[in-house]
Amino acid sequence: MAIVSVYAALLALLFIALSINVIRVRQSTRTALGDAGDARLLRAMRVHANFAEYVPLALILLFAAAGLGATAIWLHLLGALLLAGRLSHAWGVSRTPENLTFRVAGMIATFTVLAATALTLLVLALGDAIT
Repeated sequence: MAIVSVYAALLALLFIALSINVIRVRQSTRTALGDAGDARLLRAMRVHANFAEYVPLALILLFAAAGLGATAIWLHLLGALLLAGRLSHAWGVSRTPENLTFRVAGMIATFTVLAATALTLLVLALGDAIT
């Protein structure tokens, strides 16, 4: 569990940075709620929201995999890929014009972590059920 906790902590710090960016853009546009039609604010909000949509599920899956005995190296690979993917996605979407290469790479990395961890859980859980 300690391995996944390291990645959870690093991702939490990234989430805070993305939150601060939304606050900074809100202050500069004097927008308290919504995006007021400001493309820059909408972009910052979507980077933050996309992170909030994907990372919690990925971390739940990683913690479950750790609890079922996934190897340390596998947890490090998945955790590092998730962190790199979220950084890549945030960077790509935050750029104007958007850097589609980083955005797509970030989503591929995130989906890979979700799928690989889900399959890991199935293998580990079914292995326990059979024995």
